[in-house]
Amino acid sequence: AVIFCFSCPHRGALVFLGRLTGNEPLTILPLTSEMEEAAVKAHYKVCDRLKLEKKQRRMCRRDPGVAETLMEAISMSALECQYQFRFERWNCTLEGRYRASLLKRGFKETAFLYAISSAGLTHAMAKACSAGRMERCTCDEAPDLENREAWQWGGCGDNLKYSNKFVKEFLGRKPNKDLRARVDFHNNLVGMKVIKAGVETTCKCHGVSGSCTVRTCWRQLSPFHEIGKQLKQKYETSLKVGSTTNEATGEGDISPPKKSIPGHSDQIPRTTDLVYIDDSPSFCLMSRYSPGTSGRKCYKDKNCDSICCGRGHNTQSRVVTRPCQCQVRWCCYVECKQCTQREEVYTCKD
Repeated sequence: AVIFCFSCPHRGALVFLGRLTGNEPLTILPLTSEMEEAAVKAHYKVCDRLKLEKKQRRMCRRDPGVAETLMEAISMSALECQYQFRFERWNCTLEGRYRASLLKRGFKETAFLYAISSAGLTHAMAKACSAGRMERCTCDEAPDLENREAWQWGGCGDNLKYSNKFVKEFLGRKPNKDLRARVDFHNNLVGMKVIKAGVETTCKCHGVSGSCTVRTCWRQLSPFHEIGKQLKQKYETSLKVGSTTNEATGEGDISPPKKSIPGHSDQIPRTTDLVYIDDSPSFCLMSRYSPGTSGRKCYKDKNCDSICCGRGHNTQSRVVTRPCQCQVRWCCYVECKQCTQREEVYTCKD
């Protein structure tokens, strides 16, 4: 699994490991003391493996559901990043030194990593609460709706209130002076705000013959893929910033660069804009930030020119066999023929 380093100088934040449906029974067979001790040790081991800071490790250890939620958030965020950038020169390659080098710089790609990471943790934590996997939180209870009734009707809302509180504490307070730290904090908040803006209210009627004599409502988060799409759009319109000092408070503020830069806007960033401080490399050739695009698969007439950086592409013809003309048969299987076709594969030249 791809793991962002929480304890790096500029820590990042966050694979789907499976989730509960919310319909599982809330009581299980009693555990023996030996089983409980083994479970606690396993939980602590996961927290230690995540390379957390001291406060973050303490928060991870205090609730058995946190470690699993952190792992889910890490994987979910990494997979969504790779999906959103699958057609780009930088395709969210995060192995080894590439991740560490990116997190040391304030590129727009780094801004996206911070935002998708905080969004992933916020989303995963809110869902973990409503799925009953946490000891310190449960459903987001709608007004006049008892928690037990929420479970009975399947109206268990995602607990964004608890999730926001946890993530803000987990990621730390706003720094005062260091521009890079303020930019990272700002981008973390952007990810959380996109989650909050996507909350929808879902209602369900209960009554005789479908009548709505009783109605329960609960809040649900948008699918994480939708969150990733919105953050990718914010990446495309991200703003380069500099630093100024607020004369009233003496604290640093994020502002447009002091020197006007061709191609960059002097627009004052909003709280919902992704911001960065360093211009990105081209990602065309192998460097400390990416493996480059040599040998990368591309799509003719779509992105080969961009991804291959003007080096051109190779064309390889191959024969593939895939299921086709599938039909559902009673009962209960799908019957398919095997169709063979020739296709062309395009890869960037060295």
